[in-house]
Amino acid sequence: MRCEIITIGDEILIGQIVDTNSAWMAVELNKVGVDVVQITSISDQKGHILKALNEASTRAELVLITGGLGPTKDDVTKVCLCEFLNCKLVFNEEQFAVVERIFKSFGRTVSDINRKQAEVPEASVCLVNSQGTAPGMWFEKNNTVYVSMPGVPYEMKHLMQSQVLPRIHERFAMPVILHRTFCTQGVGESLLASWIEDWENNLPEHIKLAYLPSTGMVRLRLSARGTDENQLNLELKSLGDSLYAQIGKHIYAEGEKTLPEVIQEIMIARKSSLGTAESCTGGAIAAMLTAIPGASAYFQGSTVTYSNTLKMKVLGVSENSLKTFGAVSEAVVREMAEGLRKLYGVDYSISVSGIAGPDGGSEEKPVGTVWIGIGTPQGTFAKQFRFSTDRGRNIQMASLSALNYLRRILLGIED
Repeated sequence: MRCEIITIGDEILIGQIVDTNSAWMAVELNKVGVDVVQITSISDQKGHILKALNEASTRAELVLITGGLGPTKDDVTKVCLCEFLNCKLVFNEEQFAVVERIFKSFGRTVSDINRKQAEVPEASVCLVNSQGTAPGMWFEKNNTVYVSMPGVPYEMKHLMQSQVLPRIHERFAMPVILHRTFCTQGVGESLLASWIEDWENNLPEHIKLAYLPSTGMVRLRLSARGTDENQLNLELKSLGDSLYAQIGKHIYAEGEKTLPEVIQEIMIARKSSLGTAESCTGGAIAAMLTAIPGASAYFQGSTVTYSNTLKMKVLGVSENSLKTFGAVSEAVVREMAEGLRKLYGVDYSISVSGIAGPDGGSEEKPVGTVWIGIGTPQGTFAKQFRFSTDRGRNIQMASLSALNYLRRILLGIED
């Protein structure tokens, strides 16, 4: 089934806010087998709205609309819907009860302008919004289903999950669609594609592969569509097994699991402790780790030794190593990792030193050169990485690479 998403609001078109609603809806619709064929953003103008509603019906059987449902004069969506449906606004008592409750919780009475929030087009079904004052509306015209929802993200999401998606399942014959996502780090999209080209070419017609790249990472998502859920699950398992046989050492997790979550699971399972000694990443690795609830069970702390003076004073890096090899070197990150283990008394340590940019590079060590060290009870490891010329990307990629380097050492995965 085809769907079009229409977002209404001048604030989107002038870049005042970012349209996150469409991205979220597209993800949720894809999960249930709805194909989003177009996303349209339009201004709060009657002519634009009516034109978009009419044109959408030529492309899709389902049209989802967000925005323009506020109490002010520039919010004209409901007026346009009445003209589109050739009907009038009617008062909905159930939605008004929600409006009253919300105003009462703030110690206020409902004004005339806010009372109008409970009005909906007579030809629509009111989707009562328990999270806000503006209701959703469901209606049909010329065999196309339209759903209008508030633009406030948490209100839209609540309506989608509690009312819109269940109604879509009731109204349309939906296919079974299953996904399996493999998360990789440190390997580019094109290289991954070359490694699994034959495997990808032999996928059955009803199973598609999508490459989902982001900074330092690529997710591979298999999507299977059909009518027999058990059969699709068996096919996805078999395909996943064969993918692991080819690139398994580069897959750190499945689904939405993050590298910090993977590290936490391993460390807690082994009852081990971890600390970080960071230079160019400036504490970014520690921030990633401690953003996960429960990190205190294994993570002891971090030291950001940005200057050579602190590398020597805090971590015990030798002045000779700094002078001979420079701060961005194998010798220095080894000494940083070892010094951190002694300083914090941890089982494992991560150390990072690099040239994040945009300045500071040389012919021998260009911007993006990063050395990462891993201290373990069995010894210390170090590896050089080369990233980009962008400072933000280098910090992000160095942080993720350090976590994945630790993961591979913990699991005994060789390069």
